Amino acid sequence: MFRVGLALSLIGLVLAVHWFDREGLKDNVDGSVSFTDVLYFTMITVTTVGFGDIIPVTDRARMFDTFVVTPVRLFLWLIFLGTAYSFVLRHTWERFRMSLIQRRLTGHVVVAGYGVSGAEAVRELIRRGTPAERIVVIDCDDAALVEAEACGAAILHGDATRNATLEAVAIDRASAIIVSAGRDDTSILIVLTARGLAPDVPISVVIRSEDNEPLAHQAGADTVINPASFAGLLLAGSTRGRHLADYVGDLVAVGGPVALHERTVAEDEVGKPLSAIRTGLGVRIYRDGAPHGFWEAEAQSLAAGDLIVEICPNRQPG
Repeated sequence: MFRVGLALSLIGLVLAVHWFDREGLKDNVDGSVSFTDVLYFTMITVTTVGFGDIIPVTDRARMFDTFVVTPVRLFLWLIFLGTAYSFVLRHTWERFRMSLIQRRLTGHVVVAGYGVSGAEAVRELIRRGTPAERIVVIDCDDAALVEAEACGAAILHGDATRNATLEAVAIDRASAIIVSAGRDDTSILIVLTARGLAPDVPISVVIRSEDNEPLAHQAGADTVINPASFAGLLLAGSTRGRHLADYVGDLVAVGGPVALHERTVAEDEVGKPLSAIRTGLGVRIYRDGAPHGFWEAEAQSLAAGDLIVEICPNRQPG
């Protein structure tokens, strides 16, 4: 829109000068110069060199065409070429580049939305050891994509609510999908679209309104995160013990001394209580999608297929 406005402003300036100095123009067809003639002469002059049917005849008109109209003409062509690059050449190049990336995309992480939460998620993934080239960021904001590309991530300018966009990043071969579109309705629509294309890929989504959390789950999200609610939990918890928030921070931070880990129960652990595992401190199991705490009866005998959530010493560097 800025380019269109600038081009129209320049044309309007040339049109105004030509109109007020129309005595310096000569119409070789009928001898009179009307507003229609001035508009025609302006458009022909700023886009080409004219046809000669209307010509400047005074020194002032000729100097204006030489030192103002000619630079405006060149500038307008640069604007047109830049716009053509943005809307045609760049998109063609992006599709070609994505086709090359697509061939080796498997087990990658797709991040839909590179706002505050999406950008932090990418940085944390990289800190946790995910190669930057195995992260694909989708966004419609060019500035956000430039920032994501600077981190080393693959980028795609597009609307993540559309099937074609998600198919372009091989969504069905991804290891995980992170959705942070900035608006709950858009995020939920992305989740719904992604779930239809990738039924088995884990999807995490940022939702800002508590009322929309059930809708996100219904759309197919495996994990729904509400930043405001999480911050509220930490703040409320800190009133009951000044070290509680610190410990939660240690659990989720890549550089903390402890880390949360989720894994499938090992074959030699089947039948044993959760407290008997040796890889970490078991705090919860998931059996058939339902959570069970370490104090519940289900955790006293692990079963094949259980998912274990444990607290482990953090062996990440740093």
